[in-house]
Amino acid sequence: MAQKGAQLDQETFFCSICLEVLKDPVTIPCGQSYCMKCIKTYWDEGEKKLPSCPQCRETFIPRPALVKNNRLAAVVEKMKKTGLLTAPADHCYAGPEDVACDFCSGRKLKAIKSCLVCLASYCEKHLQPHHDVAPLKKHKLVDPSKNLQDNICPRHGEVMNMFCRTDQKCICYLCPVDEHKGHDTVSAAAERTERQREMEVSRQQIQQEMQDREKDVKLLQQEVEAINQSADKTVEDSEEIFTELISLLQKRSSDVKQQIRSQQETEVSRVRELEEKLQQEITDLKRRDAEMKQLRHTEDHYQFLHNYPSLSPLSESTHSSSINIRPLRYFEDVTAAVSEVRDLLQDILRDTWTNISLTITDVDVLLPQPEPKSRAGFLKYSCGITLDPNTVNTRLLLSEENRKVTFMDQHQSYFSHPDRFTKRPQVLSRENLTGRHYWEVEKKADAVRVAVSYKNISRSGRWEESRFGFNDKSWSLHCSSDRYVFWYNNIQTSISGPQSSRIGVYLDHRAGVLSFYSVSGTMTLLHRVQTTFTQPLYAGVYVGFTDGASAEFCQLK
Repeated sequence: MAQKGAQLDQETFFCSICLEVLKDPVTIPCGQSYCMKCIKTYWDEGEKKLPSCPQCRETFIPRPALVKNNRLAAVVEKMKKTGLLTAPADHCYAGPEDVACDFCSGRKLKAIKSCLVCLASYCEKHLQPHHDVAPLKKHKLVDPSKNLQDNICPRHGEVMNMFCRTDQKCICYLCPVDEHKGHDTVSAAAERTERQREMEVSRQQIQQEMQDREKDVKLLQQEVEAINQSADKTVEDSEEIFTELISLLQKRSSDVKQQIRSQQETEVSRVRELEEKLQQEITDLKRRDAEMKQLRHTEDHYQFLHNYPSLSPLSESTHSSSINIRPLRYFEDVTAAVSEVRDLLQDILRDTWTNISLTITDVDVLLPQPEPKSRAGFLKYSCGITLDPNTVNTRLLLSEENRKVTFMDQHQSYFSHPDRFTKRPQVLSRENLTGRHYWEVEKKADAVRVAVSYKNISRSGRWEESRFGFNDKSWSLHCSSDRYVFWYNNIQTSISGPQSSRIGVYLDHRAGVLSFYSVSGTMTLLHRVQTTFTQPLYAGVYVGFTDGASAEFCQLK
C-alpha cells in the first residue's frame, strides 16, 4: 500500500494532458492541476464548449483565470532535484501506439508481455502471478501483441493451437471433428518446429549465398580498382606514345624545313652567281658596243684602221641558250612527297584506329554472359559479314555484295595483293571480330569449311600454314554431306549432329568461346571451343573443288 501511495503521490505531479512533469502548474477550481500551457490549449481548442476539467469533466462559468501555483511549482522542482520524481510517460503509461495492460483500471499502463493462453496483455505488476503461480508459469508469454484475438477460432471460440497441413491453416482442437475431419493435423508447436527446421536450412542457404555475394562484391571492388589502375596506366602510356609520335613528326617537319632552306640557299646562291656573271658580260658588251659606235663615226680612214685592232676583246660568253629554265616547280615535289606520307599515315591511323577503338569498347567488366539458349537470343548478337576481295582465292567468284563465294573451274581475274590466298580456295571477312558476335553461313557444296582465323595466317605458305584449321592461327568446322569434323592446329575431332545447309557461329572473344550450331527448325550445338584468343578474329570460308559449289554469309534480321 505504501508503494501504491508513493505511485499516486508521484501522479499528483504529472500533467494528465501531456503526461509530463508539471510545467508552470496551475490549479483549476475543481482541484486538478495541469501545465498552464496544456490547459489553456485544451480550453482554446474547445471552440464554443464550456471550459471543463479533462479528468472530472466539471464545467466552469465563467472561464477561470489561470494563475501559476507557486507552491506546487516549488515542490515539483525540489522533487526533481532530489530524484524522487521520475517521468513514467515513456515506460509506464500506454500511448496510442502501445499495447495497454488489460487488467489496469483507470489510466492503463504499458503491457510488457502478452499471454497466448489467457489471450490477454499484462503490465509488470499484473504479470507477476504468471511468475509466481505454478499453473500460470506454463503459459506461453510473448512480446506485447494487439492481435491476440486473431488466435481465437471464429467457429468455435477456442484458441487455435493446432495446424491443418491439408488446408495449411491454424485450427482449434474442435475443428478436426467437423470442418477438418480426416485432415492431416498436428499441434501448432510441432508444425512450427518442422517449419523452423526448414527455415534454418533456408537460412543456412541464404547465409551461404550472402557469403558468395560478399565474395563477388569484393571481386567486383578489386575489378573496379584494377580497371581504374589499368585505365590510368594506359592513358599515361598512350599519352607518352602519342607525345613521342608528335615529337617525331615535329622533328621530321623541322628536318624537312631545314633541308628545304639549305637547298633554297644553295640554289639561290648559284642563280645569283650566274646572274652576276651575266651582268658583268652585259657591262662588257655595252662597253664594246660604245667603243665600236665611237670608232664607227671616225671620218679619218687612217685613224679608224689604226684604232680598230685596239678594241677590247670579247670575254668568253655564257650563252643564254645553255641555261635550262624548267617550269615553275622547284620544291613542289617535296610537298607532294610529304602529302604522300600524310596519306599513308592517315591510312595507317584509320586502319589501326578501328582496332584500337574495338579493343577499348571490348573491355567488359561485367560477369561473363551466358551463351544464349535460343536463336532469338543469338540474333541479338548478329553482325553483318562481308568478304574481303583482297583475300579471295582466284578460284572463287565473289557476288551478293561480297557476301557469297562460288567455286569456278576458271581462274578469276583479281589483281595481285599480298593478302590473297594463293594455295587454297578460301577467303576472310573485311570485319575483325572482338566482343560477342553471331553469324550464319548457307552452304551449297559437299565440302565447305566454316572458319575463324587470325589475320596473320599464311596466304601462300605450305599446306598446313595456309589452310583453315591446319595451324594454330585458325579454327575450322568441315561440313560434308554425311559428317562434321572440327579442325584446329592440324588435329581433327569427329562430330555427330543433324545435317543442315546452314551453320551458325557464336563468338565470345573475351570469354574465349567459339561455338558451331546446326541451324534448321531448331539450333543444335555441334561443337564448342573454350580457349584464349590473343588477336582479333576474322570470319572465313573454304569451298571445295566442285564447280558451282558456294557458301554465303546470311543477312540476319
